[in-house]
Amino acid sequence: MTSSAYNGPEFIASEIKAWLQESGSSPHYIDPGCPWQNGFQESFHGKVRDELLNRELFVSVAEAQVRLEAQVRLEAHRHWYNEKRPHSSLKYLSPRKFAENWEQSQTSQNQEAIKPPD
Repeated sequence: MTSSAYNGPEFIASEIKAWLQESGSSPHYIDPGCPWQNGFQESFHGKVRDELLNRELFVSVAEAQVRLEAQVRLEAHRHWYNEKRPHSSLKYLSPRKFAENWEQSQTSQNQEAIKPPD
């Protein structure tokens, strides 16, 4: 028996790992950059996109309003998740703050490399 999981720092559920080991099983990690290895999740995202986000024809104004509100909420959640949510793998910084810190460190390093020796 195997259990599929993303191969990332968020897979730290020690109790699940212990249970898998005790049961004689092991996790099967999904290779980075290979979304086809997680077809169920990718299928769900595709259906949300096709059936909710990409629709242009609606039966009524009320349906259009409900779907527009859902789009706005999904976009707000996506923005929060990808820009503002603290990630443990980034030392609990948001992706945006982590990127800003990284860019500043790169600028500092570049300036140090350009400085002429004393």
